[in-house]
Amino acid sequence: MTDKVRLGIIGLGTQGGMYAKFITDGLVPNMVVAAIADTDPAKADVVASAYPGAKFYDNYIELLDSGEVDAIITAVPHFLHPQMGIDALSRGIHALVEKPAGVYTKQVKELNTFAEAHPELSFGIMFNQRNNPLYIRLKEIVDNGEIGNILRSNWIITNWWRPQGYYDQSEWRATWGGEGGGVLVNQAPHQLDLWQWICGVPEKVFAKVAYGFRRNIAVEDEVTALVDYGNGVTGVFVTATHDLVGTDRFEILGDQGKIVVEGSKTATVTRLKKPERELSESMDMADVMKLFMGQLNADDLYTTETIEFDSAWGAQHSGVLENFAANILDGTPLLAPGSDGIKGVRLANAIHLSSWTGKEVSLDFDEDEFLAELNNRIRSEGKFPERN
Repeated sequence: MTDKVRLGIIGLGTQGGMYAKFITDGLVPNMVVAAIADTDPAKADVVASAYPGAKFYDNYIELLDSGEVDAIITAVPHFLHPQMGIDALSRGIHALVEKPAGVYTKQVKELNTFAEAHPELSFGIMFNQRNNPLYIRLKEIVDNGEIGNILRSNWIITNWWRPQGYYDQSEWRATWGGEGGGVLVNQAPHQLDLWQWICGVPEKVFAKVAYGFRRNIAVEDEVTALVDYGNGVTGVFVTATHDLVGTDRFEILGDQGKIVVEGSKTATVTRLKKPERELSESMDMADVMKLFMGQLNADDLYTTETIEFDSAWGAQHSGVLENFAANILDGTPLLAPGSDGIKGVRLANAIHLSSWTGKEVSLDFDEDEFLAELNNRIRSEGKFPERN
């Protein structure tokens, strides 16, 4: 291998085209577009004109068997990610899968198990938000214990507004059999990942989910989920695709501080001078009155820091690609190991299952029960094959 990884892009739609452009524009200096596969033969002309150095294949298996690529990225419908990842790894080809890693945990586990058996190969997932400098810094703050133990977290992420025309653009979109769900598997996987990346994996979830609430679709367009981490620690996740104005607000409350993020761009970090319980126990009623009347000096209680980064559009995605190539070339640690992809899929599955059963669901849920429920919905659509 040279100092550049030869990448094969599977799927030349919006995402695949974006990745190809980033690479050909020089945003990923350690990678070249060597081949592109797409089931639409008309894309051959696109490749010939826009990416003349790349070979075109109308079958991804032919791309994998061509000897032209060192690694691939999947930019195809969600159900296909796990098998394509396995097919690449089985041929000694490094694999970067698009989010989500799959639609249900059984198929993602198969991919992870296969990847574990091939540690010599790089296996990543396109969690580009992990390359957002703001969230990198916030994870450091939480991991370092700067706001103490987490007591509660909540994320309202409703700026995924999508009009009906968005859903009508293709037959597979917003279907159980084609896409595997709605906002949880399409728009919000980044937040499901970041939430668990920073705050940890919950134990249980209870969810109220609306399907086709404000759009003519079969899948979810409104979600409210309450998660339980144990020991009284909770979290709330709210997302939707029908809020035209939209909100992106993420809060993490610790026993020694608090983080409030607005718009995934600006964070206000409050660090208490002492743990909250100690401050509570040390105050008498005179202190309480001063507090309520605004006479208590806030500087005696806490400090406040505002954190904001400028992050150029595309830098997050191209950074993941560059990091993936560096992992292949010199062993640089992955920003987003592929094995982490199952966490968001598992939480999305648990949210769906809770809403379908009306019960609180453990994150260690019955995978066969989930798949049976999913297949019931796929079968009722009558458009796509059931899954196994």
